[in-house]
This record gives sequence, structure tokens and C-alpha cells, in this order.
Amino acid sequence: EVVASYWGIKGEEVKKEDGTPWKWNCFRPWETYQADLTIDLKKHHVPTTFLDKLAYWTVKSLRFPTDVFFQRRYGCRAMMLETVAAVPGMVGGMLLHCKSLRRFEHSGGWIKTLLDEAENERMHLMTFMEVSQPRWYERALVFTVQGVFFNAYFLAYLASPKLAHRVVGYLEEEAIHSYTEFLKELDKGTIENVPAPAIAIDYWRLPADSTLRDVVMVVRADEGHHRDVN
Repeated sequence: EVVASYWGIKGEEVKKEDGTPWKWNCFRPWETYQADLTIDLKKHHVPTTFLDKLAYWTVKSLRFPTDVFFQRRYGCRAMMLETVAAVPGMVGGMLLHCKSLRRFEHSGGWIKTLLDEAENERMHLMTFMEVSQPRWYERALVFTVQGVFFNAYFLAYLASPKLAHRVVGYLEEEAIHSYTEFLKELDKGTIENVPAPAIAIDYWRLPADSTLRDVVMVVRADEGHHRDVN
């Protein structure tokens, strides 16, 4: 018997509301997500303090090499972006978790908020992996970028959580811009508007006939929410 479980223990059979089997192992129906497409995508936090400006120009400096490397290959660009975007929530949640244990106090819900953000960003990655087929050197680049970013963000969060969250906020503003450009290329026909991956349809509860454009729309809305939180 094939057991689809990390621990080798067969889980309970899960079904959808209509009684059909749930075929995904990475999340359950109650862990699915519904994006708020009414969110204000043009909202911008104007940097005023020194930390704000440091965060803003740090993110702006990171955008240049990304633009040069990926050009208009937005599928692979999204793949790389999400391997980085899923790190801050996990780091912040982990450090707040340890702080809560040390101080014997509650987090006010922030631990779960940040871990949910990390999970949402990870699902973005799982979705775009179905759409784009990254080349071997792009996969290798993920190891390097994630290793550098994880440690840099970890140290930044220890030094100043406010700075760390501001960096994420500005990263999300850049992500909104990137996905907006992605949508323009889809609308122009430069990128084929293929059917949405099944995992995206189930995670965001999208209609069965959804396309890649629908997926980019909900992902962009997610990034707007993360921008506001941070």
C-alpha cells in the first residue's frame, strides 16, 4: 500500500463540500484561501524616517539586478520572487514565537499572521512551478539567493523588526508592480494565457475554467494584503 504521508502514517480521507475526494496533500479544504480583489493596489507608504528610507532604497537596489537577469520572463521571475517572499513570514513568526516563550506572553495573533503569510507565499511558488519550467542555473540561483536573504533578514529582524517589516512592505510593492507587468504581457498575447493549474484552482477556489490571468490577479491581490500587513 502506498502511504502519502511524510511520517509514513496514513491520514484520514478528506472530501470537498460536494462529497468528491480531495486530491491535494499539501493543504486541506479549510486551509484554502480567498483573495480580496478589491484591495487598493496603488497604495504606497512614503518613506519618512531613516529606517523607512533605508528599507526603500535597499529594495530598489535589489530590483535592478532582477530586471537585468529575468528581463520579461515573468513566469520565472515570479518563481524566483516567491522563493524569497516566503522567507520573511517564517523568520518573523519563528522569532516572535521564541520571544513569546521567553517572555511568557501572548503574541496578539502576530505569530499566526506571519506564518499564514509564509504559507500563502509558498503556495504562490507551488503554483508558478506548474506554469514555468526554471532552468538549472535558475534553480541554482535560488539556493544562493535564499541562503543570503534568509540570514540577512534574520539579522535585520534581530536588530530592528520595524526595519525588517518595512523591507517586506516595499518588496510587496515591487511584487505588485511585477505582477501588473505580467498581466500586461498576458493581455498583449506576448505570454500565452494557459489554463490555470489545478492546484491554484483548488487553493483559491477559482472557477474550473480559470486561466493564468485569473491566477496572476489573485496572487497580486495577496501581495497587496501582505504589503499592508507589513
